Amino acid sequence: MSVAGKHAVVTGATRGIGLAIAQRLARDGARVSIVSRSGPAGSADPSFFRAVADVCNEDEVRRAFQECREANGAIDILVNNAGIVESATLTRTSSEMWDRIIATNLTGTFLCTREVFAEMAKAEWGRIVNVASTAGLAGVPYISAYCASKHGVVGFTRAVAAEAAGTGVTVNAICPGYTETGILRNAVTNITAKTGRGEEETRRLLAASNPEGRIASVDEVAEGVLMLVDGSQTGIAMIVPGFLVVSS
Repeated sequence: MSVAGKHAVVTGATRGIGLAIAQRLARDGARVSIVSRSGPAGSADPSFFRAVADVCNEDEVRRAFQECREANGAIDILVNNAGIVESATLTRTSSEMWDRIIATNLTGTFLCTREVFAEMAKAEWGRIVNVASTAGLAGVPYISAYCASKHGVVGFTRAVAAEAAGTGVTVNAICPGYTETGILRNAVTNITAKTGRGEEETRRLLAASNPEGRIASVDEVAEGVLMLVDGSQTGIAMIVPGFLVVSS
């Protein structure tokens, strides 16, 4: 299957993993729209159509996706990438932090998926890829809200995949480990400040927790997304680096 000529919407695609995914799809010929909270100036690639929306807001999602359709046609591919991470011990995790992370990472994935599901099913073809995390498959200390949100994304993915069976729509999750992004660099800075470890030692410890014992690149994650879009499998979680598949 070729993505050439398909309309792909990628949320949170102004930088990092989301931008790499959008650029990878565009290189293969997709028409790309991005949805993010930042305006046009926030995009590192001006060739994409950009719609501004907070994925937590139902009305903004509906409006933004309609703008994407008006610009690039019916939506064939959705990559739910928008997400945030904050760290704190359980006792220091405020209700506000919990609600903020769950709303962005999980509710946002739900709202955007619901927005495109009917049109994909009617067309008898569609691809939905939800960017989760290895923290959605195992527990990680100090990010309980993030872990809960990403476990929810994986569970949501499997439920919608089961509901979509026979429609021609596939729904999968990609679960990056630590990836070379601004989020990783912030994590390294925070850990070194709190523990007194050197930056290189901290990076080695984080890399050791990843499959293959190394930090993933954003391009690897983008390649994994393309593999899921190209394939016919559904309801799976793919771990990057390594492209390891975890079935439901």
